[in-house]
Amino acid sequence: MNVSRDGRPASAAPPAGRPAATPSLRQRLTELRGPGVRPRSLDARALAALAANPGCRRRALLDGAGIDKGALAQALGSPAAYGQSQFAIVRGHAFEAKVTSDGGTELLRLLHERLAPGTPPPAPDEVATPDLSAAGPEGRTARTALALREATAAGGWALLRHPMLAVEVAGSPAYVEPDAVVVHPDGSWTVVEIKSFPVIDGAADPAKVGAAARQAAVYVLALEPVAGQVGAYTGREVTVRDRVLLVCPKDFSNLPTAAPVDVRKQLATTRRQLTRLTRVEDIAGALPEGTTFDLRLGDDGKTATRPPEELAEAVESVGAAYAPECLAACELAFHCRKRSREEGAVEALGRGVRGELGGLRTVAEVLAAAGPDAPEPPVAHDAPEPPVAHDAPEPLVAHGGPDDPAVVTLRRAAALRAEVLARTAVPGPRAEEPGCH
Repeated sequence: MNVSRDGRPASAAPPAGRPAATPSLRQRLTELRGPGVRPRSLDARALAALAANPGCRRRALLDGAGIDKGALAQALGSPAAYGQSQFAIVRGHAFEAKVTSDGGTELLRLLHERLAPGTPPPAPDEVATPDLSAAGPEGRTARTALALREATAAGGWALLRHPMLAVEVAGSPAYVEPDAVVVHPDGSWTVVEIKSFPVIDGAADPAKVGAAARQAAVYVLALEPVAGQVGAYTGREVTVRDRVLLVCPKDFSNLPTAAPVDVRKQLATTRRQLTRLTRVEDIAGALPEGTTFDLRLGDDGKTATRPPEELAEAVESVGAAYAPECLAACELAFHCRKRSREEGAVEALGRGVRGELGGLRTVAEVLAAAGPDAPEPPVAHDAPEPPVAHDAPEPLVAHGGPDDPAVVTLRRAAALRAEVLARTAVPGPRAEEPGCH
C-alpha cells in the first residue's frame, strides 16, 4: 500500500483525467527536496491523515514535495516515536501472501460469501488475474486502467493484485497501491484491504478498523475517475462499491476471515478535505526565496549535516495546524507540539478546547481572562434596553473582550472553583487512628 510522488520527466504524459504538474512546479519541488534527493514514497495512511487535517499547509507542502518527514524530524531533534514494528510488517506480508495464494481462491470465496451471497460462486479457472507489471508508476497506472477495462468488458470475475492508481493531492498527482481490487461480473468493483490485526470473537479494534476504512476510502476515490473512463469506453454501467472487504486473521490463528465495511462516511470526508487542501504550488510560491528542506546528507547518505537552526527556520516558514491527533499520524508532530507549547497556543490542548475558547489564542490569554483580578462583566437587570434602529448593523463582540462568551464562561468557572476550594477543608486524622507516615 505504497504511494509514489510524481517523478516523471516533463515530456511524460499525465494519467488520463489528472492535471499534470507544470515543469516550474516540478523544478520548485525538486529544489525544496534538495539536489539529487528522490521523492519520498508514502502510504495511504499518510494520505488519509493529510485529508483529516486539511488546514496544515506544512504537511501539504512536505507531502506534496515528497520530503522524508521522518528524516527531517530526526535532524530537528524531535524524532517520531510511532510506526509499525518490523515484526508486524513481516507478519502482514506473510498473511497477505497466504490470502492471495492459489490465484486468490480463498480471497474470492470470502468476497463471494460476504458481498455476493445467492449468486453462483466463481470457479478458480473463471477468475482472471492479469499481470500489472510495467515500468514506473505511470506505466503501472496505465496498465491497471487497461486491465480494469478488459476485465469489465469481458463480464467475468477478475482479481487485480496491487494495482496502481492515480489520485490528486493538493494539485500534485500521487500514485496509490491498494492490496487488491476485484471486478464483479455485473461491472462493479470492490476494494480489498488485507490487515494483520486479528478479529477476536467476531470483533476487531475499532480504531484499527476506522484507520483501514479511511485508507480504503482513498482507494475508492482514486478508482472513481477510472470507472468513469471504463464505462464510457465499454458502454457498461461501472460502479465502485462503497462497501470494501476487510480481511484479517481470525482469533489467534492465521486463518483469514472477512467483513464488509461501509466507507461512505470516510469517502465523503476524504473527498471534501482533499478539495480543501491548498494547492502545493500556491504554498511553495509564498515561501521566502531560497527556502529548502535539503538535509545535506553526508557521505554515508544518512547523516544530516545541515544546522538544525537552518532547518527549523525553513520548517517554520510554512504554517502548521497542530492538534494532539497529529502525534499518531505525522512524523513532525513532536516538533510542532514543542513549538506550539513554546508559543502557548491553545491548539496544543485539542481541537475541542480550541473551538470552545473562541478568540482566545494563547494559554496566557485564557489565564488572564479567568484570573481572579479580572472583573465580572456588569449585568444591569433593571436598566431599560437602549433603542436599536432597525437599519443599524449588529454590534460585534470583540474577541477576548468582557462580552466574549468564552471570557464570561471562564470567569464564572474560575469564581466557582475558587469558591469550592475556599469551602473545602481536608479532614485530619481521627484521634483513635494513627497518623499517616
